[in-house]
Amino acid sequence: MTGASAQSTSNGGHMKQPEVAVLGLGAMGHAFAGNLLKKGFAVYGWNRSPEKGEDLRQPGFTLADSPAAAVSQASVIITMLPDEKTTHEVLTQALHAIPQGATVCQMGTLGVEGTEKLHRLLSEQRPDILFLDAPVSGTKAPAENAQITVLASGDRSRAGAAEQVFAAISKATLWQGDAGAGSRMKLVVNSWLIGLMQSLAESERLAESLGFGPQDFWQALEGGPLAAPYAKVKLQMIESGDFSPQMQLIWALKDAKLAVDAGNAAQLPALENITRLWQQAVDDGLGEQDLAVISRYLAERQ
Repeated sequence: MTGASAQSTSNGGHMKQPEVAVLGLGAMGHAFAGNLLKKGFAVYGWNRSPEKGEDLRQPGFTLADSPAAAVSQASVIITMLPDEKTTHEVLTQALHAIPQGATVCQMGTLGVEGTEKLHRLLSEQRPDILFLDAPVSGTKAPAENAQITVLASGDRSRAGAAEQVFAAISKATLWQGDAGAGSRMKLVVNSWLIGLMQSLAESERLAESLGFGPQDFWQALEGGPLAAPYAKVKLQMIESGDFSPQMQLIWALKDAKLAVDAGNAAQLPALENITRLWQQAVDDGLGEQDLAVISRYLAERQ
């Protein structure tokens, strides 16, 4: 399968809802589990820090004490973990317990090589498992409101159960092609988002130096073609000084580096420069705050 096709509804029809395991209950995985529970799915969850799943306890949700226990009864397994190394380690622990013929949906941002490595692991050790590479476009708040977009890739003809899950946690699923294409498109989307955030922060600093505040800047954009809703949210963060993370700077930096590694660095000079600057901000202790905190870092530079 090549190219991208848009599809926002499940092809499950009257199919029985699959039981789902969510490995990784950080901001995004927690939102996925919550939305699946709202739609009546049986959900098993696991997180390295189990307290992150305690508030999900209700009929239909089981907080497991190991990845293997979480996946043992699930026909669809979601991995939403921070990087390739963690995802590989967790799935290796769970691999023997995954039911025959289940679907594994890799939904984190692992990059091209990390995704290919994971696909090889499953192909070699559990060829009965359907592997779908399905990272998402969207951050914490859209995920909580099931307004993300799933960038799915893999054998769609066998993905009926997964499409039911995607329909419950997203506003749309865009099928990109063979497994791995979703991760490649995610790097493209993230490179645009990261460039937008850096440009927004610099423009806000320029506005400040010329006597304008973030609200003045937004009002000059509002109603026109440059008025991205994302920019409005980030300018509000900058104005309030509250950088509670929708996407932590440290993970945005990881994604920026993955994009540079995957592309032609000579053609990505701005993105490469951003990785150096954001690394400095992370080194200065800002990594766990929202990526919009780069504006504060710029303001404090001499």
